[in-house]
Amino acid sequence: MPTCGKEKTMAKIMISPSKYVQGSGEMGKLGTYAAAYGKKALILISAGGYKRIGAQIEESFKDVDCEVEFDYFNGECSKNEINRLSDIVKGKGCDLVIGVGGGKIFDTAKAVAYYNNTPVVICPTIASTDAPCSALSVIYTDEGVFEEYLFLPANPNLVMMDTDIISKSPVRLSVAGMGDALATYFEARACKQSGAVSCAGGKPTEAAMALAELCYDTLITEGVKAKIALEAGACTEAVEKIIEANTLLSGIGFESAGLAGAHAIHNGMTVLEECHGMYHGEKVAFGTIAQLVLENAPLEELEEVIGFCVEVGLPVTWKELGAENITDEQIMKVAEAACAENDTLHNMPFEVTAEMTFAALKAADAYGRYYLI
Repeated sequence: MPTCGKEKTMAKIMISPSKYVQGSGEMGKLGTYAAAYGKKALILISAGGYKRIGAQIEESFKDVDCEVEFDYFNGECSKNEINRLSDIVKGKGCDLVIGVGGGKIFDTAKAVAYYNNTPVVICPTIASTDAPCSALSVIYTDEGVFEEYLFLPANPNLVMMDTDIISKSPVRLSVAGMGDALATYFEARACKQSGAVSCAGGKPTEAAMALAELCYDTLITEGVKAKIALEAGACTEAVEKIIEANTLLSGIGFESAGLAGAHAIHNGMTVLEECHGMYHGEKVAFGTIAQLVLENAPLEELEEVIGFCVEVGLPVTWKELGAENITDEQIMKVAEAACAENDTLHNMPFEVTAEMTFAALKAADAYGRYYLI
């Protein structure tokens, strides 16, 4: 399976889900979509998600040739949870896995489908990460500490976004998705400069780079408008564009163009218990600022990124990340974890050390405090 790294002679590769559907009321068609892939579906969903939309999902399966088996997600995409659900797939004779909810549910559903050789359908009820479209599962321990990336041989068969449901989710989740998407272009740019191999197993295509750049441009032009609309309970064209940026553009962009500093720094931050209450994209946003510091990015670029984060409500300081009293020793532990041998910080176009990362994290917090004044 592909791993992120550097190699001089390699083909350009771009991967994506087989089908992407985004629109109003699509969850009511889930049964029809599912019947094209299997006869019995395991639907992985949270207990709260089932209370909100379980009846709607069940209704969509009434007149189709596909049975459904629901199971509640335990909360972490861990090996134990994947094994538990795999036993259910085998025991119930399921030939399709459907993940309904958020990023860790998708990653778990994708892994379970992979180990059981079934198709997988991904149905986000939030737009908080770029996980839905990818051929990748991020595996954590049962306690929520990052363990490894599981690279999958194929992307989901279908990603289906019901924008009515997503626009009713907590606004903070969509903003966190903007934070995850914010890293896409900058990490892609770093990987192209360094010649890194993307998660797709090759060099980035021009198409992937264009989607990564479009992702960033969409955030800057539509992000604030979308946040305001979401706070008003309105699903506007700006909201539709941000849902696509958070999910499809960021998903293809990160996977086919590459990951670098921002996500490695996010992974390093998982060692801090103080940050466990923060969403993935909120930590990635701070990681993006730290990556720009590492690169000594132009002041105008740094100001645009930090200004965007401040305006939409993404964290730009350790205090906003829940770690107000963080020590230098703790920051160094984050830096050392981010520099792990198998992580993507080494896809930067220069050698990065834990000491450099420590300095970037300290400076990123200082810049954040400066621009919050």
